[in-house]
Amino acid sequence: MSKRNQMPGLRLRGGIWHIEKRCKYCENGWLHESTGASGRAEAEEYLIRRLAERKAHSVFTFEEAAMRYIEDIAHKSSADKAAFHLDQLLPFIGSLALPQIHDGTLKAFIDHESGRGMAPKTVNNAIAVVSAVLNRAARVWRSEAGVPWLAQAPPKLTRLSLKGQQARAYPLSWAEQDRLFQVLPKHLADAALFAVNTGCRDQEICQLRWDWEVDVPELETSVFVLPETMTKTATERVIVLNSLAKRVVEAQRGNNAEYVFTYRGKPVTSLHNSGWKTGWKKPVFPWSLASEKGFTICVTALAEDYGELALCWKPASFYSVIPTAISQLTTRRQSLENCWMPYRRSWIERSRKARH
Repeated sequence: MSKRNQMPGLRLRGGIWHIEKRCKYCENGWLHESTGASGRAEAEEYLIRRLAERKAHSVFTFEEAAMRYIEDIAHKSSADKAAFHLDQLLPFIGSLALPQIHDGTLKAFIDHESGRGMAPKTVNNAIAVVSAVLNRAARVWRSEAGVPWLAQAPPKLTRLSLKGQQARAYPLSWAEQDRLFQVLPKHLADAALFAVNTGCRDQEICQLRWDWEVDVPELETSVFVLPETMTKTATERVIVLNSLAKRVVEAQRGNNAEYVFTYRGKPVTSLHNSGWKTGWKKPVFPWSLASEKGFTICVTALAEDYGELALCWKPASFYSVIPTAISQLTTRRQSLENCWMPYRRSWIERSRKARH
């Protein structure tokens, strides 16, 4: 057999052929072992067999598992955030084999993120994505030979402590809320006013469509029915409009054929944008925090027609609107809920028929 036709990766030492071959299916990228054969043909047969065995029991890298994970969850609303965290993680652990992922190999990533000022909660969210990838590799994914991507149980990854790290909320007064809305651009002020009177989340507002509106002639008003793909709980939810929210909606009508909240003919992609940040930097509040990188605005209000929410702020890196739990509903809210709750099922059914 000529050298040109010989299989590479074999070296003769002491009369025995040894394997020294790059192999992506091995943990360190190389296959080193003795064939135990003195003949070249027998050694090559052994090498072919060992490569097939290693491929059948492949050692996958974290980058391969990350790509598979994103494919699996692409239909979920959390896919974008998971992809963001994985982009931050891959430079640190992307090339490592799955069995090599543990607290020790994650330390460099944690130190880097903490060093650039990322909140412990954000780092913990990234670690949670790593845990999700490892769990799927051990419990769900299988190679062509039916072997788990991760043979052993995934390790428990340590999260950073959040004790004393989370900022306290600062309730805004009605006057402060009015001053905030006055300095915001009109399209953001309208969205924020809608938010404080409905308790909707950021993307529920940005993605709100006219197709989701359902007329309620019994009450001489309309409601919006969010599809399950838009809500955090993956269930349809009715947005009941009080007088202020209804006024905001009517002001947007006719601006765009598809989306309720738009800017220059296009849907608003996020409420925490440059316009929002600029509004915060204007000296309208006694606690000027213009140097902060961002704010989480937990907007709250006492909606006269609908019930109690809470308006507060705390330093963070995104905008969200969250309803605050209240111990006792007002008489007005109770009477309103008694009025519209019997119609909830019919509103959802109307919305489903309209979408299909």
